[in-house]
Amino acid sequence: MTQEYAYGMWVIAAFNVGLFLFFFMSFLPPKGFAEWRNLGVATAFLVALFSEMYGFPLTIYLLTGWLGDAYPVLQPFNHKFGHLWVVVFGGSWLVWALVMGSSLILMVAGYVLLKNGWRQIYDAHGRMVTDGLYAYVRHPQYTGLFLVITGFLVQWPTLLTVLMAPILLYSYVHLARSEERRMSKQIGEPYVDYMHRIPAFFPPLNQWKAFFTTNSQGKPGNRAHG
Repeated sequence: MTQEYAYGMWVIAAFNVGLFLFFFMSFLPPKGFAEWRNLGVATAFLVALFSEMYGFPLTIYLLTGWLGDAYPVLQPFNHKFGHLWVVVFGGSWLVWALVMGSSLILMVAGYVLLKNGWRQIYDAHGRMVTDGLYAYVRHPQYTGLFLVITGFLVQWPTLLTVLMAPILLYSYVHLARSEERRMSKQIGEPYVDYMHRIPAFFPPLNQWKAFFTTNSQGKPGNRAHG
């Protein structure tokens, strides 16, 4: 049987890296050293992801070499089977649709949080924001970023991105903590009280619907950076 090879599309890989990097920089514009460092980690994650998605499927080469004839599908280099969850759960089009659908939901939800969080910050003109999305979590933009990263891992997990994702997530959690220390010093008791009342990244389950359906039209109030 002739093997289908759906890779080697480096122009598409580069385009996607540039597109998502522009997307991240638009809604999370780096200002200080820590933010530029985190953007570097995010860039490395995107390069690793899209290089394997469209360029060279390193993870699939390693797995097929290791498993040999025991690899679950006959056409491992068909783009459909680059979705490793599809391979693991039987290779059907139904599984493919579930993987694609769930990953797109995560990424779209993340995009909406990034966009609406940015809009609230912009409309606040430097003031702290405690309404809208910020009435549910302290860092809704970072929550959005986490959802986008998780969506990528659901859609196209690779050895490199699975290893890099925890580092990327931790770097933004650490950045959020640094921003909170700075805001606590600048604003004092009002921000400390806000931290005690509002969770950092994810609201309680009974508030998820309200959180994800909140738009960016909340009145500018008070906030940190993420």
